[in-house]
Amino acid sequence: MNKTIASIFGVGYIKGGGTVAAIITCGALYLLWQQAWFANPLYLLLITLIVNGLGVYTGNKVEPAWGKDSSRVVIDEVAGMLVTMLFVPTNLYLLLAGLVLFRFFDIVKPLYIRRMEAFPGGTGVMLDDILAGVYANVILQAVTLFFLRSN
Repeated sequence: MNKTIASIFGVGYIKGGGTVAAIITCGALYLLWQQAWFANPLYLLLITLIVNGLGVYTGNKVEPAWGKDSSRVVIDEVAGMLVTMLFVPTNLYLLLAGLVLFRFFDIVKPLYIRRMEAFPGGTGVMLDDILAGVYANVILQAVTLFFLRSN
């Protein structure tokens, strides 16, 4: 079960699984946005916290079999994409921009992101993607503040 969760039901076995997992997360977010009950941003925060906790737990469990930060573990990309969209207005263009920004920061790993991988086990697996999501989120918040709300 841990491998299933860590790989997001096998997505991690696909070439480019991290990008695929981030895209699936965007699709799930878009569908959730269509639900009236999901208008409260605390629901996304709760989901994000649960996914992060699951990611650390399953990362710790699969590391002995798969090795440190295996490409099969893609729950970290799901978590990073969720962090990217926390408290960002529900807007398809912002969602797509968030995907591009998150993947950029996750792949290039500037600004101390790579250092997060040094943490042991599932914590290290998750922290670099969480920080990439934080950086992407900050940019989206700035775009929202300076460009979308000024009209």
